[in-house]
Amino acid sequence: MLTMRLATAADAPAVAAVIRSRSTWLEERGMPTWRDSADSLAAQTENSHGGMWVLEDDSARVVGCTTVQEETPPWGWTPEELAEPAYYLFTTVTDPAYRAHKPGTLIALWAVDHAAREGKLWVRRGCMFPGLVRYYETQGFSLLHEVQRTHNRIHLMARRAERLPELSQILKNVDQST
Repeated sequence: MLTMRLATAADAPAVAAVIRSRSTWLEERGMPTWRDSADSLAAQTENSHGGMWVLEDDSARVVGCTTVQEETPPWGWTPEELAEPAYYLFTTVTDPAYRAHKPGTLIALWAVDHAAREGKLWVRRGCMFPGLVRYYETQGFSLLHEVQRTHNRIHLMARRAERLPELSQILKNVDQST
């Protein structure tokens, strides 16, 4: 069984290792990498603007992470959308060695269920690559907006929060709030 839990500062080296592993996978495919940002991204284990959560296997090895923020970035969303309670996901990274377990999908589904349990209406996320848009669509997210930010076009996506009781069959949630 995989476990989703709130990250701690002690997780930073393991999160950095996952980011470097993903970076190698990206580099081998000629894609942009996060290698130079691994340590600063891993520092989000103590993010004061949102909580990083980690996905770990039965041996307590970190195999993925995501940062959950209470505030949706204001650019690209309508005032009505921004008024709705939502979580915003960013820095979702998984270890490619665990690809068969679909850790990215598990993290996304956990976020949808977690948001519903916390009274949120939506889970939102953004990405820069059309390939990620297609991948997130397989997780039930819909593309709502596209916005040009300085050097990048950002695809803004959302999925309605909902309870997913079947998720507990494969994912243990260590959530202090429920």
